[in-house]
Amino acid sequence: MGREDDMDDRNVILLVEDNDDDVILTLRTLKRSRIANEIEVAKSGEDALDFLAHAARDISLMPSVVLLDLNLPRMSGLEVLRTIRADEATTRLPVIVLTSSKRDEDVINSYSLGANAFIRKPVDFAQFFEAAKRLALSWRVVNEAPVHQH
Repeated sequence: MGREDDMDDRNVILLVEDNDDDVILTLRTLKRSRIANEIEVAKSGEDALDFLAHAARDISLMPSVVLLDLNLPRMSGLEVLRTIRADEATTRLPVIVLTSSKRDEDVINSYSLGANAFIRKPVDFAQFFEAAKRLALSWRVVNEAPVHQH
């Protein structure tokens, strides 16, 4: 079991979202978009950072991408992003900010802190795929072919 086996990791997407309705909507949209990745949900910034700390110790758990809401309880999404970028184990981890915020300063701050993309909710998954493509994530975001029924 060498490094080659690690290439067959779980291709996890870490969704950091505290709103249950938004979690359900995002999961439903991902499924409808035929994204077959395993989705881990963290309900807070602290939970997300705990997950990533564990993944840093077991690299097979490291997500392919983090979908990060900005409006989280206690620790904001921007604080989570700042912490991700400050940690050597996660500094290059692709982070796509998903938020309902319409504030220009949130966009500016997200990119200043190292976000790879910024998508407003409700999520347009054509935008998500375009962002994933720009980030060279398309091989990690598993898009299943449609099943043709006769």
